[in-house]
Amino acid sequence: MTPLPIRLALRRTLKQVRHVRPVRPRSATGLVKAVYRQVERDFGMLAPPTALHSPAPEVLAAAWTILRESLIAGRTASRAAKEAVASAVSVRNACPYCVEVHSATMAGLMSTTDATAISDDNIETVADPEIRAVAAWARGDGSVELPAAQAAELIAVAFTFEYLNRVVHVFLGPSPLPPEVPENAKRFVRGMLGRFLRPGAEPVPGAALELLPAGGTAPDWADGPLADAFARAFKAFEAAGERALSAEVRELVEGRLRDWTGEPKGLSRSWVEPLVSALPEQDRGPARFALLIAFSAFQVDESIVENVPGGDVVLVEIASWAAFSAARRAVELRGVRAGKEKTAR
Repeated sequence: MTPLPIRLALRRTLKQVRHVRPVRPRSATGLVKAVYRQVERDFGMLAPPTALHSPAPEVLAAAWTILRESLIAGRTASRAAKEAVASAVSVRNACPYCVEVHSATMAGLMSTTDATAISDDNIETVADPEIRAVAAWARGDGSVELPAAQAAELIAVAFTFEYLNRVVHVFLGPSPLPPEVPENAKRFVRGMLGRFLRPGAEPVPGAALELLPAGGTAPDWADGPLADAFARAFKAFEAAGERALSAEVRELVEGRLRDWTGEPKGLSRSWVEPLVSALPEQDRGPARFALLIAFSAFQVDESIVENVPGGDVVLVEIASWAAFSAARRAVELRGVRAGKEKTAR
């Protein structure tokens, strides 16, 4: 576990969260407290991308569950391969915050040259063939075969970061480093952050299951504890959408996702207005928010957020449901070709 003084310092990064107020560690109770304890124990710090979900405790538990059970606790794919997938997905989604975090972690798990190539979107120059292959798949190369034994974990990591990238675009800035860190110190601080986030003692798969009730439907690609974890999380995300959005809005977003083939929407938000214009007035603000998170999360700003009534809980629930729905479609679009089994190095 990260030393206490460092953990306390890292907690201050929660001030970077925008649009909502995360629960402070000293104020956490019940489910939020239980999640926070697991996050600091198994991830090394109370990461803002997880803590920002805390106004909605069940969604917080779901977001942490998919992150823990895919990236941190799985035992078939190497952590280096999973960090490569996390970084490549984040590069594809132009999420500088996540690229910076996971590039720092990668730097201690593989050669600096390979880690830099992935974060700079030069995957074809990665020297390690296994790392190059999984990063290329995550970046969208459908011709790549994933090792059969590792496929479920690697797909789970891709799903998790398709989800997190969208949420981070909305609620966090472009860097995990506090703005007061001087430019000439950033390289050192990134290195320190990377050391804290690298795996130490291997967390036991399935420990996050206790945070969510059983139920839900697991995705076809998942198995074992991973299937149970994702089924529980999916159920929580779906329930959040049902609480925060009308059936008409959910049907609109899901219909657009079914027709989506992965192309970016571009720099304009003009495509949103024709879609929401036929909705009742009270649904238009939430629908804009959900559509932008699903398709173009970087375009969400204060003008979009302020037209979503209901406060922090509703904002987090809409964001989580829209990001979850988009992540499910994004993974489906990647396709999976599993080759012969290989073991993690």
